[in-house]
Amino acid sequence: MTDLTQLYQQVILDHAKQRVGEGTLRAPSADERPAGFGSSHQVNPTCGDEITVEYGPVTGTEHPLVWDGSGCSISMASASVAGELLQEQGADGFRTAAPAFRELMHSRGKGEPDEDLLGDAAAFQGVSKFPGRIKCALLAWVAFEDAIAQAETTKE
Repeated sequence: MTDLTQLYQQVILDHAKQRVGEGTLRAPSADERPAGFGSSHQVNPTCGDEITVEYGPVTGTEHPLVWDGSGCSISMASASVAGELLQEQGADGFRTAAPAFRELMHSRGKGEPDEDLLGDAAAFQGVSKFPGRIKCALLAWVAFEDAIAQAETTKE
């Protein structure tokens, strides 16, 4: 095992344990949702991983992103990495990185990640070698993209 592979595995394990963006969902009812709020619930029926993402206006010191989920280490680490990227780069940066992450996941281990663009998400390069785990890694990214898109369509 190369040093880079070990580093990537450690990044995934660290994010699976110390999850960025995970928290208590606000879950406002449909009539209480403020303009610019989006929510997405995604499930991977193959293995049972699931995630709910809420993205919306900042109130007080609250960050506009919160997610809650359950599943394998890859799924939860991927959600954490996506959450960190969104917090650091905002929705525009996330929208730029998401297609690159999707492409990396479909590279079957042959893609070279753009670490400047993907940050810790580059660690999932090895996951792309395992077709059964690709959905685990992509689940949160799909949910984040959906919640952001909903938030943008409901802005005043």
